Amino acid sequence: MDFCEVIEGTTRFFVPMQDPSSAFPPGTARIFFNRRMELSRDATILLASVLPVSNYLDAMGATGARGLRMAHECGIPVTINDRNAEAVALIRRNASHAGVTPEICEADVNCLLSTRKFDAVDIDPFGTPAPFIDSAARGTGRYLMVTATDTAPLCGAHKKAGMRRYFSSALNNEYHAETGLRVLLGFLVREIAKYDRGIEPLFCFAREHFVRLHVRLLYGAERADRSMARMGYVMQCPICPSRTEQAGMLPLSGQCRECGTPLVPIGPLWTGEIQDMQLLDSMAAVIGDLRLGTGPDLAKLIAICRQELPLSSHYEYHRLAKRWGVSPPPLEEVISSLRDEGFSGSRAHYSGTALKTDAPLDEIRKSFFAR
Repeated sequence: MDFCEVIEGTTRFFVPMQDPSSAFPPGTARIFFNRRMELSRDATILLASVLPVSNYLDAMGATGARGLRMAHECGIPVTINDRNAEAVALIRRNASHAGVTPEICEADVNCLLSTRKFDAVDIDPFGTPAPFIDSAARGTGRYLMVTATDTAPLCGAHKKAGMRRYFSSALNNEYHAETGLRVLLGFLVREIAKYDRGIEPLFCFAREHFVRLHVRLLYGAERADRSMARMGYVMQCPICPSRTEQAGMLPLSGQCRECGTPLVPIGPLWTGEIQDMQLLDSMAAVIGDLRLGTGPDLAKLIAICRQELPLSSHYEYHRLAKRWGVSPPPLEEVISSLRDEGFSGSRAHYSGTALKTDAPLDEIRKSFFAR
């Protein structure tokens, strides 16, 4: 197997050579490494730089990139695990090359997390994290970090697969990225609540082909109940853009306020905050002090997340403009007009044409003609 050296942050490590002519180069190597996930890894390094993490498990190490960077750039005691012997051999080589001494394990992650507990656990599989969340709930002390790249089931494009994996019914519409993120958060809540624990989202985002969650686990039945109380549904009209949010584990039937059509429930999903604003402020304050390859993009992501409304859906404002037969005004003008009328409005972090607002459709329409 041939290797090449990669530098991320201040960490150097080797990855297997990939076929650049392939539609998906990471899939051509026996040990997985996706260069497009650098921002996700940078985000975790940045988060760990402002959190009091006492130790960290890279549960599915592959090349060991995440764990090596945590050890080298954050100085945190790290355990890197993989069940593949070839991957473990590469992790050992990379640890020596990076000048760090993590604990390296060769184990099934569910077995490992059933017998040991770590302050921070990072679940970053190829595809769905669903089979690993139960053991992660038991093996995590305070901080759980989860990546999902199976966005089609999460977002409703593969509806039946999403129902099997996450016990949630999504709808493949214009705000499917938001739905996928919140379906995954809702799945975490339900898996973790079994152990009388709740969650507090810290920094959660959807980007390109993946969803990334960083959450704090909270102990006690009361905390679990509080998290369960944030579960609910987006009730979407199948005919027009109208929708409402509804609390509860079971959806109640309702009709569209605009056209009277029966609403379609999307969920159950998490309907609460998805960011810790004080933590985002701390991350924004130190990002310039770190050497991060995706620093500018990550800073932009954090800036949008800091002002984004915690609503469970958005309107695609180009679609609204087409529906109303008007040339779309600048999105900032629409947001400003809605705020002038006493409503809230913001962009969404995962789309440049997403409008989040608590205004009803008729008020949004007025803002399009306010010029």
